[in-house]
Amino acid sequence: MPKRSEEMLTDVWTSLLLVWITCVPYTSMTPIISQSKSLQTGSTALLRGLVEGQRILSRAKRGWVWNQMFVLEEFSGPDPILVGRLHTDLDVGSTPIKYVLAGEGAGTIFAINEITGDIHAMKRLDREEKAEYTLTAQVTNRDTDQPLEPPSEFIIKVQDINDNPPQFVEGPYRASVPEMSQVGTSVTRVTATDADDPVYGNSAKLVYSILEGQPYFSIDPNTAIIKIALHGMDREMREEYLVVIQAKDMGGHMGGLSGTTTVTVTLTDVNDNPPKFSKSLYEFVIPEELGIGKPGGKVKANDRDIGENAKSTYNIIDGDEKDVFEITTDAQTQEGILRLKKPLNFETKKSYTLKVEAANIRFDPNSGAPFKDTATVKIAVEDSDEPPIFSKPTFVLQVNENAPINTVIGTVTARDPDVTGSLVRYFIDRHTDLERQFNINVDDGKITLAKPLDRETDMWHNITVTATEIRNHSQISRAIVAIRVLDINDNAPEFATEYEAFLCENGKPGQVGVSSPQPHLNVVVFLLDCHSTKNMLLLSRNNSISVLAKHDTFRRQKQEMYFLPIIVTDNGTPPMSSTNTLTIRVCGCSREGIVQSCNVEAYVLPIGLSMGALIAILACIILLLVIVVLFVTLRRHKNKPLIIKDDEDVRENIIRYDDEGGGEEDTEAFDIATLQNPDGINGYLPRKDIKPDLQFMPRQSGGPNGVDVDEFINVRLHEADNDPTAPPYDSIQIYGYEGRGSIAGSLSSLETASSDSDQNYDYLREWGPRFRRLGELYSVGESDKET
Repeated sequence: MPKRSEEMLTDVWTSLLLVWITCVPYTSMTPIISQSKSLQTGSTALLRGLVEGQRILSRAKRGWVWNQMFVLEEFSGPDPILVGRLHTDLDVGSTPIKYVLAGEGAGTIFAINEITGDIHAMKRLDREEKAEYTLTAQVTNRDTDQPLEPPSEFIIKVQDINDNPPQFVEGPYRASVPEMSQVGTSVTRVTATDADDPVYGNSAKLVYSILEGQPYFSIDPNTAIIKIALHGMDREMREEYLVVIQAKDMGGHMGGLSGTTTVTVTLTDVNDNPPKFSKSLYEFVIPEELGIGKPGGKVKANDRDIGENAKSTYNIIDGDEKDVFEITTDAQTQEGILRLKKPLNFETKKSYTLKVEAANIRFDPNSGAPFKDTATVKIAVEDSDEPPIFSKPTFVLQVNENAPINTVIGTVTARDPDVTGSLVRYFIDRHTDLERQFNINVDDGKITLAKPLDRETDMWHNITVTATEIRNHSQISRAIVAIRVLDINDNAPEFATEYEAFLCENGKPGQVGVSSPQPHLNVVVFLLDCHSTKNMLLLSRNNSISVLAKHDTFRRQKQEMYFLPIIVTDNGTPPMSSTNTLTIRVCGCSREGIVQSCNVEAYVLPIGLSMGALIAILACIILLLVIVVLFVTLRRHKNKPLIIKDDEDVRENIIRYDDEGGGEEDTEAFDIATLQNPDGINGYLPRKDIKPDLQFMPRQSGGPNGVDVDEFINVRLHEADNDPTAPPYDSIQIYGYEGRGSIAGSLSSLETASSDSDQNYDYLREWGPRFRRLGELYSVGESDKET
């Protein structure tokens, strides 16, 4: 309280000094400001001594700026406020002087009386906007405006008043603190600001307090640090708190301004709650056909914590000695999912009792062990209709390749594992026995032979046998049956390849001609050709054949190759044999017995002919060849006769040269059957394109079957010239076959052989090769008539 009284008295004394300065006469304007400041300083020190009682304090020298004036901010009186007065000792009344003010705010904010030197503040000032103004004062002659003194600079400072409340610029705040924190644990710190002058008075001195949030939290009044004030704050009970903080200036005393903010405090989770099963006993019914890895049930332990602290892992700690089950954790739902690791069998075990444990993954090291809980899980296995089970997954059977049809090869067995024990029926999967070589008895599973087997074709046969319940045909099991075909001696031995031996023509008797090994055979060899036994000797040893020459008179010119027939017999039961041929080629060899050439060489006979005789013989041979070539050439260049021979068929010539016919409608122009049988047509041939004007009587049949062909054609030609209903027709169809742009022109101007006028057919040669041949035919006919 003494300190507060001292400050209030200092403010009052300062205001009195400012007023007193204007009433004291001085000789100069500048000393007025300096003396007033000195007086202000001394008076303040004296006042402090009186307030503190008998204790005398030494004068403290302050760093004054002597040319300063002060004015209170936010002054709102009806008249301008007097800031101060300027005075000079030149102002004695005889000299007309004028006070001039310049600088910041001169004339707008501050105004000076030119005669008295009084300075007034014309506007309401705000220290937070501008704390001080720098001005210049000068005395001039009022008449001449000449300066009487040099200008003097001074400062007007705006004195602060408590007009700004504290503000929390960064609010509202959010903070977090772990649950169950100790009392005094720091939560966060808040900060408020005050725009008032922190140097002058207590306008900017702030004190913090809690308006809401007690008794959970507290705040330091000076540092504004919020702390835990209550022990055992549990997040599971309450997670979030709203704290209201107040900041008040003037040191928190009455009359000070205040501001508030909110702090939302969230308690973060710690692992302080164990997982807890919702039930102590879980019961599940699982069918025995449930697949491996499939879920059979779910359990869940609830944890009041959140996040990582609520995650648990599940384990089976008892009751699963055979390792049939496993339990996994669902990351999303935090459930324990019970799955199968091995198939269930109702006939073997009908129920299981498991003990399941749930434990937190994360735990507080100070607690010494993780939080956990246990529950009992009872599982009842539900019986299901299972497919039959074979006594073995694979059956291996044997059968001889000469076994007769319906021979029993073996038996497969299967049973129904269910308690009811249904009968089983057996079938062969025909996709594995496409040739249907085997059958099976549907009742007892006996496999029999359906077709003969050949080991040399297939040594093994793999078939699939299915077993099906009689009551439920959908329950099917499969087993593989491998049938091995045993070998019997049903194939005669024979050479693996076509062997060819070489014998030197100058070799000695006893030379080896060939050595042919026959593995896996115990052979007995015989020579079939008696002539061959005179030349060769055949030896057999260790399933190999050796051929030895009996003499040295083998010559290539005499016989180049020898074909040696051999009978090969095995020792099987029954024994089998075959005849094979060994080719032996006589070759020329070196002295060391190395084969050099096996071709037949030219052999020169000493006949004693001279070189001239040989040349004469060669010349005769060449002359004969030239004669033959000339004869053949002449035969080829001989012209063929144009006259049709008797052996030629004129009917074929008529059709071949494509005489003009009746077009598409002329289907009976040249009936080959009619030509073959002249008496075959006696009927009437109507014209098909037009209606005839007159009726032509049918012609009478001709002579006997032996009529001359030439006469027959002449008769038919005469009838065609006089019968209007007989083809060819002079119609558009006939000339349409000529084609457009034909160089041959029309044939309608040709006359038949019955014409009386002589016709020259030489011009037909210019119409092309086909008409050239036609002209030759007609020319030959004319020449025959002349003869």
